[in-house]
Amino acid sequence: MAAVQHSEGTKLDTFACLYVIRGEPFRSGTCLNLTAAETVIGRASNLYSPDFAFSNAFISRKHIVIRKEEERAVLYDLGSMHGTEINGVIVEPNQPYPLKSFDIIKLAKGMTVLHFSYLFADQTLEFEPLSITQRWDEPSGPLTIHWEKRECVVDGKRIAMSEKEFLLIQLLYDHANRLVPIAEIKQAVWPERSVGEDGIPDVTMDELNALVYRIRKKYGKDTFLISAVRGSGYVLELHNK
Repeated sequence: MAAVQHSEGTKLDTFACLYVIRGEPFRSGTCLNLTAAETVIGRASNLYSPDFAFSNAFISRKHIVIRKEEERAVLYDLGSMHGTEINGVIVEPNQPYPLKSFDIIKLAKGMTVLHFSYLFADQTLEFEPLSITQRWDEPSGPLTIHWEKRECVVDGKRIAMSEKEFLLIQLLYDHANRLVPIAEIKQAVWPERSVGEDGIPDVTMDELNALVYRIRKKYGKDTFLISAVRGSGYVLELHNK
């Protein structure tokens, strides 16, 4: 889907893109190409249609704008009612926020989640997040992590972490609301493995995906809200860190 050009904007080649992790009406993994000098993201109305329109009622009609400034993508929150976050940090209205690849942008407290990248992919990425159609809430039960004991307390139940579970959860938690690349995960969680020519431990994606699956199943799928961006990495979503 190509960006709709503002009448006053200048049409450019694709210089960056947004991948939808969560945000109706787009399918998870949809690539939104940034091809204009200015791209407005918000919610459509009878009187106005932004370049990319999301249907959630908590998204403002003009929520954010991404401008190309000196070969960089710069995000501005346009005074949205329910706010914008970049990597878990609240964006101040009308202030410039230069974007970097792997930045995670949340609109309206996570109602819509986008992954920014300068690395344009011509194909749709595959995501494994929570369903974009389900209600978005914090986990219903209290969660306490005792790092020194390597255990979690979920709904009053103590659950011991295995070594690999501990290493992955700690890594994602330390980088909460940011995409952690696959290579970084392999190096942190499997340091004992022999490395290949690329310097990355020899760990298959099946092993990594299986570890994430075990964590979701063992601790409850809503305890650690982990989204997978296939081919890139994983994101742990936290609103209270």
